[in-house]
Amino acid sequence: MTASRSHGSPPPPSRDIDVAAEDQKTKWRVPEETPVAFVYNRRNYAVMLASPSDMEDFAIGFSLTERVVDAPEEIAEIDIHQSERGIELHMKIDAARLERLDIRQQRRNLIGRAGCGVCGLENAEVFFETLPKVGKEKTKIDQAALSRAFEAFRNFQPLNAGTKTVHGAAWVGLGGEIGLVREDIGRHNALDKLLGALAGSGAPMDDGFVLMSSRCSYEIIEKAARCGVRAVACVSGPTAFAIRKAAEANIALYCRNESGAVEVLG
Repeated sequence: MTASRSHGSPPPPSRDIDVAAEDQKTKWRVPEETPVAFVYNRRNYAVMLASPSDMEDFAIGFSLTERVVDAPEEIAEIDIHQSERGIELHMKIDAARLERLDIRQQRRNLIGRAGCGVCGLENAEVFFETLPKVGKEKTKIDQAALSRAFEAFRNFQPLNAGTKTVHGAAWVGLGGEIGLVREDIGRHNALDKLLGALAGSGAPMDDGFVLMSSRCSYEIIEKAARCGVRAVACVSGPTAFAIRKAAEANIALYCRNESGAVEVLG
């Protein structure tokens, strides 16, 4: 079991601001966006802008989907340092994992600098790494179960209900019942938080699926595959690259269109 400690108080997840239209002043609730630093064995790895909530889940999920560790148990300690200016997640990992992290950080830095035209194509090779297969057969989800989950999803997103501007990631049983939800300003962050919560609790990945409040991008599929998720459903359509990577990982892919819930066959 990973030991976790929290220091200080985080910013509130949302706050009210004043807005005016035609001399009429009213209140508008907006989500907070704060820097979150991931620090492994006192080494800075990355800084993400995220909603300041569910930080232990974020620490575990991000570490898994970034392949810094292979299991939550490989994180010996999580120290969460919170303030109004940001959050630092200090994690203690094994020396062997730290060596792998150094290699990934070199690649991350190269990709971050190579953002113009063909000069980045060599470094973009990381996006074409083969994803692990999550099962021999694709998970089939009943259309009625999908429809129930899609319709109920909004009722499980309190932060979005107040702000109308954040994403949600849910773990849904194969019968369509929503069991766990995490929210964040970023869809990838929301998924990391959800996957971290599931991994931390030891939940099996073969009795449900991930439901996202966004379109399905390559990153959603990659993160799901790295954590053994067998099916992903999104309220909006997928990209062509996401479809190809889902087929590679054997992840069943569903979305919602004008006719309701549909399976994306590729």
